[in-house]
Amino acid sequence: MDQDNCSVTCSVTIERTNSQGSLLKKVNHRSATLRLIRNNFREMLIDVQAEKGNTTARLPLKSISVFNKFMTEGKASIKFKEDNCTMFLSNAPTAQLITFLKTIYVKITNQSEKETVKNPLKERLLSNKPNGGVQDVSPATSAEVNRAKEKAIGVSRATITTPSPSNVRKRRRTDENAPKLAQAKKLYENPTTGTITQEQGRILDAVLAGKNIFFTGSAGTGKSFLLKKIIAILPPDVTMATASTGVAACHIGGITLHQFAGIGLGTANLDRCYQMAAKNCVGSWRKTKHLIIDEISMVHADYFDKIEAVARFIRRNERPFGGMQLILCGDFFQLPPIGPREKQVKFCFQSSAWERCVHFNYELKTVHRQSEPEFVNILNSIRIGRVTDSMAETLKATAKQKIEANGILATRLCSHVKEAEEINEFQLNRLKGESKTYVAQDSDPSMTQTLDKQLTIPGKLVLKVGAQVMLLKNINVSGGLVNGARGVVVNFQNGAPVVQFKSGSPYHVKLQIWNLKTTSGSIVQRKQIPLNLAWAFSIHKSQGLTLDCVEMCLARVFDAGQSYVALSRAQSLQSLRILEFNSQQVWADSDVLVFYKRFRRNLQEMEMIPLGKKQKIW
Repeated sequence: MDQDNCSVTCSVTIERTNSQGSLLKKVNHRSATLRLIRNNFREMLIDVQAEKGNTTARLPLKSISVFNKFMTEGKASIKFKEDNCTMFLSNAPTAQLITFLKTIYVKITNQSEKETVKNPLKERLLSNKPNGGVQDVSPATSAEVNRAKEKAIGVSRATITTPSPSNVRKRRRTDENAPKLAQAKKLYENPTTGTITQEQGRILDAVLAGKNIFFTGSAGTGKSFLLKKIIAILPPDVTMATASTGVAACHIGGITLHQFAGIGLGTANLDRCYQMAAKNCVGSWRKTKHLIIDEISMVHADYFDKIEAVARFIRRNERPFGGMQLILCGDFFQLPPIGPREKQVKFCFQSSAWERCVHFNYELKTVHRQSEPEFVNILNSIRIGRVTDSMAETLKATAKQKIEANGILATRLCSHVKEAEEINEFQLNRLKGESKTYVAQDSDPSMTQTLDKQLTIPGKLVLKVGAQVMLLKNINVSGGLVNGARGVVVNFQNGAPVVQFKSGSPYHVKLQIWNLKTTSGSIVQRKQIPLNLAWAFSIHKSQGLTLDCVEMCLARVFDAGQSYVALSRAQSLQSLRILEFNSQQVWADSDVLVFYKRFRRNLQEMEMIPLGKKQKIW
């Protein structure tokens, strides 16, 4: 799967119409590769090669209009106005598609009218030869990229097209003759941005090589970030991103594993599970080629065995998971499996299917959430259930820290969801003044209950001046307005809350949109103010967050790894306050310790196994 800037492989439909818009010809390619090429007249074209490698169309990039609203779903369209032709792209790996459209935008933006050829007749003769006078578009220079990005960030109109040559001549004296792409700003605000590390690159290589993999890492090593990268490099129509919890599924833009599997909680016998899956989700099981499961640590072994058997039954294929590629992610040192109370907790790696299905293991070791070496060392030690006397003293000393500032109080992390809800309700009622209620706008009201369960954003939010709140979406990463940032409501203007965040100046909070994918592949949206009350928050719901002002009392933890999850939410020791710390509140499951000991031994052995030809993926 080539990921260079000037090509994308996807499904392509080309429609040609007459001047009145009536359809003349329609060509469908289930799989085709689009390349950016340039002829000897310096004209840029899109070359369409069908699956067998034959060029089926070459369309000049003149007076084009690009619709990229759904590019994060692997879809886009390009309208060639002078040729009365429209090209529809679908099932494109998101990363490939965005990079391809971005390259078009960069090249068109920097295209100069002064580019001419020295000998037009000679070049015309060359261009008429097979493949003569045609070459791939050269990679964009840093100057071209920066110039295009500056222009894109300033684009705010919904639909902007490249001007035709006649219009360019008419507007030659103005600064408006530079061609633009529709919604160009979106090209620079997408989930595929961000540089990957070498250890992340090895995992991406394994995914592209079609391997069944499990990758792990401590909190803050970028597991969710890497999963989003993986999702972006795979064809969306045959890739199913799932997670064991609704919150985790929302983070990666997927659905819960239970939704996908269609067997409920998996408590029925295997024959009944076959029937349920065949009735509810047979289409999803059969079309999926790449199955991603995040937070695999919370998947019970019995459930994993059942969905593996269901996969083979529905797909009529006796290979592991019915021949699907399996991409598993999680940290078994964090929250344990959710399973029937009457059964002993069994981790996913204890299932009979694990060894048969997982062929390669990887571990992310670089921590990105915390930058203090001392705090990182403490967290890594607590992760495996070890606390030295010096570490305990360091953590106990945080009890005296004043971490509040600008009226922002510390968020109390609670071991139980109900406890957090009661604290928030009590504190809100204590505040004087008028309350403002914000009710979410859901695109499908019948899905409101599901959205409430799977999204961190509430369906109904009640605020007052003085309310402690937490931001639930990345708004401005460089400015500190990130998912988990702490603030306090200081005012209301035009019906919207104004929040003073710990990271900077007051921010006028605007409505944001959350997308939830359904089993059928459709998208349900919720529009809401991106805040939640934050006097208290549950440890379970804090997964994936980085908190810059947090307090905790771990006396009521009830699961192995729960203390580690809570502590690892903190951005630094300076942003953390621990009340009544006791080393006995920290422990790791003995089965998990044995698994990781064997896991790391396997990692050393795996270094000797070649994955085949490396493919450039970024």
